[in-house]
Amino acid sequence: MSIGDTLAQARSQAGLTITQVSQRTCIRETIIRGIEHGDFSACGGDFYARGHIRSIARVVGTDPEELIREYDATHGAPEAIRAADVFEPATPIKLKERRSPNWSVAMIIVLAVVLGYGVYRAVTAVAAPNHIAAVSHPSGRPSASAAPSSPAPSVTPTHASHSVVVRLTAIEDCWVEFTTSSGAYLSQDYVVGGSTKTWTFRHPVTMQIGNPGGILLTVNGKNFGRPGSAGPLTLSLGPGTRLSSQAAG
Repeated sequence: MSIGDTLAQARSQAGLTITQVSQRTCIRETIIRGIEHGDFSACGGDFYARGHIRSIARVVGTDPEELIREYDATHGAPEAIRAADVFEPATPIKLKERRSPNWSVAMIIVLAVVLGYGVYRAVTAVAAPNHIAAVSHPSGRPSASAAPSSPAPSVTPTHASHSVVVRLTAIEDCWVEFTTSSGAYLSQDYVVGGSTKTWTFRHPVTMQIGNPGGILLTVNGKNFGRPGSAGPLTLSLGPGTRLSSQAAG
């Protein structure tokens, strides 16, 4: 029995219409009909096809993993990821190509550092307490104008974290998948409504969300609420991620 036949039969046994499945999965009815007839062309690619199969299977009450294995056997399984791919930079470094040092740029940087240090010394010299000589009165008391100035406040440098911490609270069932910035597959999870899941990465990642209107998203401790109203939705996440402040709460 094909994937489409299995899903259609399970939907029928569950007493659900295509419209009801569409409402529960946020997948368009035309895509669901196509999948039930073995047509995955409207899914937008293998990644989205697998996500749609998982969502529909969960709703109609059948095992999605068996269907995913059947889909991979027919259309090809996702490529395995090497450990080196997870931590490689988004722009590969060409080690074979050697270039001569750019001394002009180096000199500009050195001059900028020297100039910046000079400005820093000048500012701190003005802000530092002045050594004011006390003007003695016949009584031996110093003048009131000789009051010492307040010391300059110290500045504590901050160090930005390079990790990416993603926390997802599911109001409704939702599938998510993570890839590296270069497109290498990391993981795919299905978060059941009412549960929360957290992922931590040491590098920027791309996050695909099947049902953005049914979740609450927190990135690096900042709550962004619902990142969208309809899926699937793709987000690029990094240490300095800033999502739109208009995201639904």
